[in-house]
Amino acid sequence: MSLSIRNQLPGTITSVTAGEAMATVKVRLIGGQEITAAITADAVKDLGFAEGAAVKALVKSTEVSLATAPVDGLSIRNQIAGTVTDVATGNAMGSVKVSVEGGELTAAITKDAVEALGLAAGSSVVALIKSTEVSLAAA
Repeated sequence: MSLSIRNQLPGTITSVTAGEAMATVKVRLIGGQEITAAITADAVKDLGFAEGAAVKALVKSTEVSLATAPVDGLSIRNQIAGTVTDVATGNAMGSVKVSVEGGELTAAITKDAVEALGLAAGSSVVALIKSTEVSLAAA
């Protein structure tokens, strides 16, 4: 299946914590970072997700925020450090490519944010992704 989701990071499930309706699934990405996905308990069961399973973490570029340093006091648990490799801006929006250990992320953010953060190739950033915005696919 081909998808328009640019951010597809391979990894391995390290834990599954199921609740009545939702579950949190922790995935160790191939670069060593950990990302958490909040998905339905039914999806965990239907897809047979368990510790050790190979998966791809999928995140739409519009769901990736960027910061210039790690952020404390925030409910967003997924914070992945990286380096900007490319910035393209139009009149209103920008596309920022970020190299992370083991892959690449793309963030779609406003042109104003690109300028305010001073983002350019070589800038150090932290990609912020809410766990509810991470989907998982069996690899």
